[in-house]
This record gives sequence, structure tokens and C-alpha cells, in this order.
Amino acid sequence: MTSPRKHLVKDFNHFITCYVCKGYLIKPTTVTECLHTFCKSCIVQHFEDSNDCPKCGIQVHETNPREMLRLDNTLEEIIFKLVPGLREKEQQQEIEFWRSRKWKENGEDGPRSKRSRLDDDDDGGGDGDYHRSDPQIAICLDCLRNSSLVGENVVKGLMKKFIRCSTRVTVGTIKKFLSLKLKLPSSYELDVLCNGEIMGKDHTMEFIYMTRWRLRGETAYPMVLEYRPRIDFG
Repeated sequence: MTSPRKHLVKDFNHFITCYVCKGYLIKPTTVTECLHTFCKSCIVQHFEDSNDCPKCGIQVHETNPREMLRLDNTLEEIIFKLVPGLREKEQQQEIEFWRSRKWKENGEDGPRSKRSRLDDDDDGGGDGDYHRSDPQIAICLDCLRNSSLVGENVVKGLMKKFIRCSTRVTVGTIKKFLSLKLKLPSSYELDVLCNGEIMGKDHTMEFIYMTRWRLRGETAYPMVLEYRPRIDFG
């Protein structure tokens, strides 16, 4: 009886490496127009200067090619299983990256400032450690005011609109946070926008920062999200 053939990781490199950076695909992101896949950071950065796919040259979108990007979570899990230690290495690098950023929150600089928490009931009290091990992001929640909107009298601005939360927090969680803080009825719906575009409830803060937030450098922090009463276009 013949033993099963063993494959080396390098046998699959053609399928699990990024055409742009030549490294293993990190947060593999597929261009839906041509189905080519790249590291998310590589393709997002490429689309800052070009609307074409870096591999085949096809025009992805006339004005906003990032609309045509989709994360491939299944491929990501396959790569992490094929390459031992890659997941842990990337998680550590991500943590170090976010910790190295100098966030400005309520006039305080640096990652050592006490964070504002989304979950009010997570109150350990005493001298507990207020810092999380997962990457953090500072965001500003602004009320988008328009006198023509129904329900404008219900939706107010937050007294403290600057918060720090995990990059893995979703828009759905932000909506729940806003509803709690603004004491909105359970049936009341909000829209959350970034740069004027309505964000989906499953979008994470990291995804929005990488694909929707246009500012970079010192002017990029905090990331601004706007909220308003939901508009029914139907």
C-alpha cells in the first residue's frame, strides 16, 4: 500500500502569496471584477493611485474601485492552517502597530490614556488595567444634523463624542452604543456614515478605516463617524 504523497507549503505558494508584496496573503481581499486576490493593505493602498487591478490591468471601477473588494475569510483560514505561526505573528504585529500610533482623545496623547469603553457594565473598579490586548482605534461620533429629517428632535449629539474601542467592533455595536447613550426607543433605527456613505452593520472599525476613511497621517485621528435617523428610501 502506497503512502499518501506529502506536499510542502511551497507547493501552494502560487495560490497563497500576494502579487503586490510577494508575501503570504494577509487578510486576503478579492477584486470581484476579475477575482484576483491580494493582501487587503496592498490592494487598498494600490487603489489610492489607480483604478486598475495590479495583476491583470482591468479597470475595476471608474471612480471608487474599493467598492469592488471582498474579504475572503475562508482563504485566510486555509493560509493560517498551511503556514504554522503566521496567525500569531500577524496578530502580534497588528497589536504593535496600533500601540505605536499616537492617538489624540480629549486632548490626551498616546496609548496610555484611559480608554472610553463601549460596554458600561464592564466596570471592574479599583486599580484594574483599562488597556486591552487587541488593537484599539479612536473614533469621533458626530450627530449629522438636518432639520428636514424626521426624528431630528430625538437624535442629539453625545456629551462625550470621542471613544476608544477595539478595531473589531462592528457598526451594529456602535448603533447599540448610540441607542443606549441617547436613550432611544428599541424600535428606533439609526444610520452610521463615514465620508457620507452609509456603513453596513457588519462592517468593523478596522474595515472602515482601511477602505472608507480617506485621511492619513497626523490628520487621520480620530476617525470620524456620523449618525442620523434612518432614512427610508423605499
